[in-house]
Parts: sequence; C-alpha cells; structure tokens
Amino acid sequence: MQPDTIELSFLSIFAFLTFFIFLIVSRFFYKLNNGALLDNNFNKPQAFHDEPISRSGGIASIISLFLFFGIYYLLFANLPVEYLFVCTTLFGIGFLDDIKINISPNTRLILMVIFLIFFISFFSIEIKNVDLIFLNSWLENKIFSIFFVLLSLLFIINGANLIDGFNGLLTINLIVINSVLLFVNLDNNHMEFSFFLTSQIIILISFLLFNFPKAKMFLGDSGSYLFGSLVALNIIMTNNLNTNISSFFLCILLFYLFFEVFFSFFRKIYQNKSPVFPDDEHLHMLSYIQISKIFGTNKSNYTNSIIINLVYCMLVLPSIYFAENTLICKYWFFSLIFIYTLVYIRLYRLTKKRIDI
Repeated sequence: MQPDTIELSFLSIFAFLTFFIFLIVSRFFYKLNNGALLDNNFNKPQAFHDEPISRSGGIASIISLFLFFGIYYLLFANLPVEYLFVCTTLFGIGFLDDIKINISPNTRLILMVIFLIFFISFFSIEIKNVDLIFLNSWLENKIFSIFFVLLSLLFIINGANLIDGFNGLLTINLIVINSVLLFVNLDNNHMEFSFFLTSQIIILISFLLFNFPKAKMFLGDSGSYLFGSLVALNIIMTNNLNTNISSFFLCILLFYLFFEVFFSFFRKIYQNKSPVFPDDEHLHMLSYIQISKIFGTNKSNYTNSIIINLVYCMLVLPSIYFAENTLICKYWFFSLIFIYTLVYIRLYRLTKKRIDI
C-alpha cells in the first residue's frame, strides 16, 4: 500500500475508532450481566492475577472486527465470509465460558469440531502447496484434506487459548506473526489481503494498550478463540497465495502456538492426566516460576511475556531470510522442536527441585 491511498486513510480512521471501542468497553462492559465477565477465579491453574479483571477484550475485538468488515465491504465490494463465520462462531463458543456458562472442555471441543468441519466443507477451505510430496498427494483426497485442515485449525486455536495466561504473551506473539505475514504479502503484492492483515494488527495493538504491562482487561476465551481462528486462516491464505514461500517457514512462525498444544497433549497422557483439562505445567508457567525468583511476583507477569516473546523472535525471525528455501526451513523447524524440548525439561526439573526443597 502506497502512502496517501484511500486504504491508508481508512486504516487511520479505523485505528482511531478501534482505540475508543476498547476504551468504552473497558469502562462499561465489566458490568454486563451483573459482572459475569469479571475474572475473579484466582484458584484456577492459569490464573496469575490477584484482583478481578474484565474478560471483555474479546467483545471489543469482535466489535472492531465487524467495523472493519464494513469498511472492507465499502472499499472492495465483497466480504471474507469464511473469516466472518468461522471467527464469529469460535468467538461465541469462547464467550459462553467468559460469561460463566459452565461447558466442559470435552463439550467445547466437540462443538468446535462440528462447526469447523461444516465451515471447512461449506467454504472449501483447503491447504495447498505443502512442502511434502506424499502429503500433497494425500490432500487431493477430500476427506483427508478436511481432516488435515481441521487439525491445523484446532491446534492453532487451542494454542492461542492455552498461552493466553500472562499480560501480553499471546497478543505480542500474534502481532509478530501477523507482521511477518504482512511483510510476506506486501512483498508479493497481495494488497487487499495485506489491508486485512493490517486491520488485525491494529486491533491487537489497541488491546495491548489495555492489557500490558498492567491489565485493565483480558481477551477471555472468546478473544483468544477469535484471534486464534484469525491467525490460522491468515496462515492458510498466505500459504495458498504465496507459492514461493516454504510451508515450513509458516510452520516456524506458528511453532510456539502449535507445539505448545502438541507437546502438552502427549505430556499429559504420559502423566496420566486428561489432555483436555488445564494444568500448571506449561512452558510459560514454568518460566514464570523461575522469573519470579529474580523479579518478584509483581513484575514477573509481564516480564515473563517479554522474555518468552524475545526468545521466540530470536529463534524464529532470522528464518525470514530463508523463507523460500524449503530444506533450511525444514531443518530450522525441527531444530526448534529440539530446543523447546530441552528448555522445557530444564525448567521442569528446576521447578520440581524447588518444590521438593
């Protein structure tokens, strides 16, 4: 997008309006349904705050997204309907938990699977140009293609929800991912999609202003599901539009979101735990314990987010220079798995040693 274009003007107005949407929602929506949106459960494994905080970030985000859809329709005379339906539905599933309607993790997962299968089939959402020859041939089978896209969406969406436990942790990670996707699509002259990506970055930055370093609102499950589904669809769209980019490069970008869920699933099975119920042994929780020994509990919440995202950037961003080289990206991806596993084992042993003492 060139300077002084009508798209840039609309983005400037959108950024201004989005900030005020978050401001208004943060001031008044915590009263919704007699405070149902207030997160005052301090005993759950993923709770790292000591005062009630409104889980209204998802509401402000989806209002802003709907506003953007209106602008998008005015400019391009069409709507990304697959985004609209997938993201709204996932937002709704998460919102039920935000307003404290008790739905078991198993029921929530089943609802996600049913809706996602329907949308994948109805909108013909597919992943093309995978850098594995055998997988490309399998993806020609409609049933396998649906199953593969379903798993990809589930891993990313639930990964977003899983790491949304510290101020700025998920949001900063998503800003980095979407910024890299924006760079890739601008470099390949996909201006319309780049406009859409920029809007999401604006929404994320607006939320970050109210969540970091001290939280005035949380995304809630509705917000994390919303942005998880957005970034999942962004990755699929970028992969399909930019055939020169290695699909393993996109795997590298999503590494933290994806592998956190993948690793945790098998770790819990190994520990004889239910893989769908939360616990307090995820990487970001173990790192928080170690960081709190240095910075104390007051600063460790947002400090943990900064350190994790800095390490993520150092490990991931250099791969941009080799984004078109499948072989390097493939080895880079598997190296990240090795590094994550070593770091996790080290943090786990340090934490258990401290508890035993």
